[in-house]
Amino acid sequence: MKRHGSTLIGLIRHARTGWNEERRIQGQQDSPLSAAGQQAALEWGARLQALKWYAILCSDLGRAAATAERINRILRLPVRTDPRLREQDWGRWTGLPLAELKKQYKTELRAQERLGWRFTPPEGESRLQVLDRTAAALEEAGRRWPGKSILIVCHEGVIKCLLYHILGRAFLPDEPRVVEPAHLHLLEQTEKGLYLYRLNALSLDGDPDNTEAPVE
Repeated sequence: MKRHGSTLIGLIRHARTGWNEERRIQGQQDSPLSAAGQQAALEWGARLQALKWYAILCSDLGRAAATAERINRILRLPVRTDPRLREQDWGRWTGLPLAELKKQYKTELRAQERLGWRFTPPEGESRLQVLDRTAAALEEAGRRWPGKSILIVCHEGVIKCLLYHILGRAFLPDEPRVVEPAHLHLLEQTEKGLYLYRLNALSLDGDPDNTEAPVE
């Protein structure tokens, strides 16, 4: 049951981009939504329409803003952006194809992956830094919209940092996957902190009629 007066936070990742389809690391560099991504975002708006949202908060990076704009063609809600919801800064690894990163920087990448939360791309930022700024953004959202339901359009790294923190995970490569792609995840922001309401609450690519509406 939702805590009295808490702000319900819905987290979704932006739709697919050209670099996603090329399997390139985006970080804080932008790539436009692909044709498939643009269509998906419109469909997500239709699926999310059954839920009672009050506003949309999104990363200020273009791919998140473009996703929010297409979703909002259906939802028609107030939209705000927050740079604290940006993807992790991948520094000098930004723009590299994932296959090239794993081949050319194999040793360095594996060493970084073993650091868990302290994983920091060269000249980039750590996952702990991502957690700090995104948690601050959600805390502020809770103060601005107490008792409301807010949809947040952001990035995979942001979503994992928030969920893994709540779940107490070490962010190590051998941990089993718990975050399903193209899903809505629900958190509660209260005066006492951030809590998990429902993980993988709604498949954005599935049939919403088969999923219990999680937003009150």
